[in-house]
Amino acid sequence: MQTFHASGGGSNSVEKAVSGRSEQEFQDLLRRLELALETSQIGVWEHDLSEEEVLWDLQMHKLYETGRTDRKVSSSVWLNALHPGDVERAIAEFDEANAKKGFYNSQFRIILPDGEVRYLRSRAHFYEGPDGQPSFIGAEWDVTADVLLNRELTDQKAVAEARAIALEQSRARIEHAADHDYLTGLPNRRYFDRRLAELCADAAVKTLAVLHIDLDCFKQINDKWGHAAGDVTLQNAAGRISGAISANDMVARIGGDEFVVVLVDIDTADELRSIAEDILWRLRRDIRFGHDMLRVGASIGAAWSAIEGAGNLLAESDVALYQAKKLGRNRVEFFTPKLQSDLQSERQLAEELRLALIRNEIVPFYQTQVDARSRRIVGLEALARWWHPERGLLAPVAFLKVAEEYGLTAEIDAAILNRVLFDRTTWALQGLTPPRIAVNISGSRLADPRLIERLEALNIPRHAIAFELVETIFLDDPDDKVLANIDAIKKMGIEIEIDDFGSGHASLIGLVKLKPKRLKIDRQLVTAITTSDEQRRLVSSIVEIARALSVEVIAEGVETEDHARLLARAGCDGLQGYAIGYPSPANEIAALLASVQRPDLHRPSGNSQGDAGSTGFAGRQSAHS
Repeated sequence: MQTFHASGGGSNSVEKAVSGRSEQEFQDLLRRLELALETSQIGVWEHDLSEEEVLWDLQMHKLYETGRTDRKVSSSVWLNALHPGDVERAIAEFDEANAKKGFYNSQFRIILPDGEVRYLRSRAHFYEGPDGQPSFIGAEWDVTADVLLNRELTDQKAVAEARAIALEQSRARIEHAADHDYLTGLPNRRYFDRRLAELCADAAVKTLAVLHIDLDCFKQINDKWGHAAGDVTLQNAAGRISGAISANDMVARIGGDEFVVVLVDIDTADELRSIAEDILWRLRRDIRFGHDMLRVGASIGAAWSAIEGAGNLLAESDVALYQAKKLGRNRVEFFTPKLQSDLQSERQLAEELRLALIRNEIVPFYQTQVDARSRRIVGLEALARWWHPERGLLAPVAFLKVAEEYGLTAEIDAAILNRVLFDRTTWALQGLTPPRIAVNISGSRLADPRLIERLEALNIPRHAIAFELVETIFLDDPDDKVLANIDAIKKMGIEIEIDDFGSGHASLIGLVKLKPKRLKIDRQLVTAITTSDEQRRLVSSIVEIARALSVEVIAEGVETEDHARLLARAGCDGLQGYAIGYPSPANEIAALLASVQRPDLHRPSGNSQGDAGSTGFAGRQSAHS
């Protein structure tokens, strides 16, 4: 291999080429050429391949910053200036041009004496002199600015392309996030609605089915183990449901613990039930959370239709889910037109009940309570009644279940309490002394954080009102907030009673923790004491337990004199039942109290409720239960 580079103001061949011209013309041409080269900063070189030296013009020395002006330079000047990373390629390109006796075209880096790196482009042509000696004559110029600009443009293009890719990926992530649940990765309600509409419009689809799934006990898991456990539960549920369906079907999470499944081309109701039961079985399996096992279940509502009627499937499955919850959860229920009709009736009743509360149509009827021995009136229980504008007087059995399902029990409790306080004030203005009045209070109202504030605003006289709680509110594991409210209620002078005691899984620990003023034995235990020794012993045992805790006992369901006598003998403090008196409106109770407290001014008829007179029982002046 031979190295190269030269520069020059000309060669013998150049001189011969211009020999026909006059000296003046030659000098003019030479000056113009030098001016052009100097202006363009292009250096010219000539390399005789038989020599180790090259000819450089002044511009070549400037390009390499040699600080020299001599025309002949060693080829090592160029070699030593080459960037180490470009040496092998630059020499190879020159050798290739030499071998082909053709055009040389190269670009390389040089390192200047001060360490700066510059980019040069070099071009040359092979030719043979008059004596046949091979040579290259060429030119070089600095292209550093162009290289750096192109590099910057290339870098900017790469950055722009990377940004475009990132933007597209970000857009895809945003679209995915908009259509999917972040926790489970399942499609969300937005995606589900769109997909269901697409399936309904697909001519190839013959039938569609929707399973509406609600996890049972999910709130308890969140409350007891925290939201991390809740997240694990939801993720496991999503995986288990997904594992029960085919690739053509879809599962989505549309709410906190709600999932929906769309099943395509289900042939029979039995097939749909089989899939639903499989999902239910999968969701019943315990979920491991750390060292604990989380127990969860599900309620499932199913709806199935030919494609023509599939637009209402979600609403229909929701109706079926509502029925599954109402019937005790942990089950599958199918939509039927009757379910729809019943639900519409319930919703209408709930709306009417809301209006009834606004219109003050919910009123108390009062049932008397008497001392078991003296038979004198010692208390009243306020029982809710509804003066329906079309159906007349309605007992609780007609509306309390709907009230519970639609969250209206607390409002009913408040309405009854307000009316009781009004009636009590009215009686007092009539010169009567109202006895203690027991008012029901629901668990939802007891859990109200503003309950005490609301009660204090009513200025309830001390020992005038008692709150009746069903035993399921406090037994086993009383809520701290409920217990705190109960304690504050007691400090206000409002007594606490336990209603329907013995009808559930009574807990003595809960009873001790609550410390009520009195408890009421459930009528189911009372009814049979006239015929069953076992029931009599059971009632006596409850009385003994209550005495040990300094708790008074009232027996409900007193139907006959035998009931009254046996209950008094068992140690009950009070009696309540149809034999004592039916629930009656406020005006009848006022008349009764007047007959007892002011007999000289008001003498009732022979079959009205009485005091501790000859029979000791109140007559049945109202036939409302």
